[in-house]
Amino acid sequence: MTGIVFFATTDVPTITAFYQSHFGATIWLEQPDCTILKLDNILLGFCERPSADTEGIITIVVESRREVDRYHERLGNIAKDAPKLNERYDIYHFYLTDPEGRSVEIQSFEHETRPV
Repeated sequence: MTGIVFFATTDVPTITAFYQSHFGATIWLEQPDCTILKLDNILLGFCERPSADTEGIITIVVESRREVDRYHERLGNIAKDAPKLNERYDIYHFYLTDPEGRSVEIQSFEHETRPV
């Protein structure tokens, strides 16, 4: 089973370019007013609407602290904070904001997890 998380956007081309250039997303499917992006095992759909959905958090999980730090080195100019350990959830992470104000989290688990 697979799934897609859809968001309304006021600017499909800008949002698509943001996730392609910063995270290597590829276009999985084009529809009349929606673009569905693939980021490894995440499908994100962005559909042109009068206002943008900005609630929730898009979390991109990477394999290690080193990868979190590499993303922060590349994206530090748009990061909300420096990477840090969150002991409650046993993760290492930081946040940034996409061009429409959605929260994006880059994180690694500090413990073993089951394969997805």
